[in-house]
Amino acid sequence: MQRKYEVMFILRPDIEAEEAEKLIAGFEATIEKGNGRLISNEKLGNRRLAYTVRKFNDGNYNLLTLEGDGALVAELERRLRVTEPVIKFITVRMDEEEKRIEKVRKIRSTRIKQSAVQAQQVPAQPAAEAPAAAPARVESAAEAAPAAGATA
Repeated sequence: MQRKYEVMFILRPDIEAEEAEKLIAGFEATIEKGNGRLISNEKLGNRRLAYTVRKFNDGNYNLLTLEGDGALVAELERRLRVTEPVIKFITVRMDEEEKRIEKVRKIRSTRIKQSAVQAQQVPAQPAAEAPAAAPARVESAAEAAPAAGATA
């Protein structure tokens, strides 16, 4: 069963650009050999790590979005684990998240906005025809306190 995954991996910051390209091309070849499909390959560049990983404070971030089965992802993760320049990686299954987002969008599109319903129910009346409401007297807290004290 083909599912959608995102694989984020961090390469050592001191790796050469051409060597990084070779590694990424190797990962892409692994995806193709495993009957998967590479959707996108994003190079996010060098960034600071939140904490030290294998004595590195910076890393070269890359994001692969792919479609494939579990065996393909297992093989890709195995290769990421044994590749020395890769200092960290994570794989996230995205198809469940996309289903959830689509479900929420569908529910929201079927709902009618309350403001639109209220605007349709209450027709606009001209200001001259509308009855004038008598202003209500509001008792302030200062007036209410002596009255309460007088009865006690």
